[in-house]
Amino acid sequence: MARTEYYDDPDAPKPNSLVVAASAVVTDDAGNILLQRRRDNDLWALPGGGMEMTDSLPGTAVREVKEETGLDIEITGLVGTYTDPRHVIAYTDGEVRRQFNICFNARITGGELTISDESTELRFIPPADLATLPMHHTQRLRLQHYLEHRNSPHLG
Repeated sequence: MARTEYYDDPDAPKPNSLVVAASAVVTDDAGNILLQRRRDNDLWALPGGGMEMTDSLPGTAVREVKEETGLDIEITGLVGTYTDPRHVIAYTDGEVRRQFNICFNARITGGELTISDESTELRFIPPADLATLPMHHTQRLRLQHYLEHRNSPHLG
């Protein structure tokens, strides 16, 4: 199923669902950041996804990273909350989602890097190379906040 992301676009379709989601900035020992190239829009993104009724938010990030990358992680901190109503995601099945995303810091505890059916590529990217990748504005914002090494999380 394909998706189109809109940001501050007056022509964006109106949302018909609200989804609570979690994502994670997962780094290797060299400080490179794990990103996936999404199959549904061909853009680079942090691993993450929607919360299930049996999940906690940190548990959602742990589960989604495992499902999408094969890696086991431990949550180590909070990058921020991302609830901007100007960000809308439209899917080809008719869902138009407004997403509430909590982005965590995480470290790898095990597993083996494995591409899932949601992505076409997984890579650990040096922070200096992030600007060269096709990526939605909202993903760049999370990465920017992570790289600023803030004393407190972004609240937005």
